[in-house]
Amino acid sequence: MAFTRPAGKHRAPNRLTRRTATVAGVATLATAGVIGTLASPAMADDVKAPSAQEVNLERTILVGDSVADRIAAQAVAQQYEAEQAAAKAEARAKAVAKAKAEAKAKARAEAAAKAKAGRERAARDAERKRLNAYVAPVTGSYVSTGYRTGGNLWSSGSHTGIDFHAASGTPVHAVGAGTVVEAGWGGAYGNNVVIKMNDGTYTQYGHLSSIGVSVGQSVTSDQQIALSGATGNVTGPHLHFEARTSPDYGSDIDPVAYLRSHGVNV
Repeated sequence: MAFTRPAGKHRAPNRLTRRTATVAGVATLATAGVIGTLASPAMADDVKAPSAQEVNLERTILVGDSVADRIAAQAVAQQYEAEQAAAKAEARAKAVAKAKAEAKAKARAEAAAKAKAGRERAARDAERKRLNAYVAPVTGSYVSTGYRTGGNLWSSGSHTGIDFHAASGTPVHAVGAGTVVEAGWGGAYGNNVVIKMNDGTYTQYGHLSSIGVSVGQSVTSDQQIALSGATGNVTGPHLHFEARTSPDYGSDIDPVAYLRSHGVNV
């Protein structure tokens, strides 16, 4: 009697089911007379040894069971390997995505840091430029008396500086950065301030109505240092400005050329 296994989408029977089928098959063979019956204890001695046909049948059933088990185990192993491969692929994809996200975040951070450094550098440059820049001592004014103008108004016979038109009390600014070396009465100059500039030259501001700095004080370009007035030897309020090579009288240089060499149009 032949035993067939269902095909198609039906699952293979498990081992218990197959073993039941085997027993059922053997019982069928016994009913058909292939295997002797054990219905009566008295007939026990008459039970025949299994025939070669019966032994082969049992072996065939066992071999079928073994093949089915191997196929089922292989399917389980393949499913496990597929799941492991999928898990690894997913992990790799997540790692790649994470690396890309971290790279983008790093690039953004580097760009932001570079932009910040650029802004700070620009601010420092602007501040340095401002500190090193030169300005006119009186804003919005003009030269009312030029350099080396002659006349008996000056003890030396000529003007040692230039005069800026300014009403009394007009703010007076340092033309550049430096250190105050004189602040007080200056004889014919009246109240005056002398600054040693950072480039080693000196500037003088005379006929002031009031002084707002003291000797030894550092000043920056365009910093207010005094108010204009009419102190000393004057005919009216104005600012007397000189450029010098030393702090002393008689070392004057052309103040217009000096200011223009530092970018100030007067």
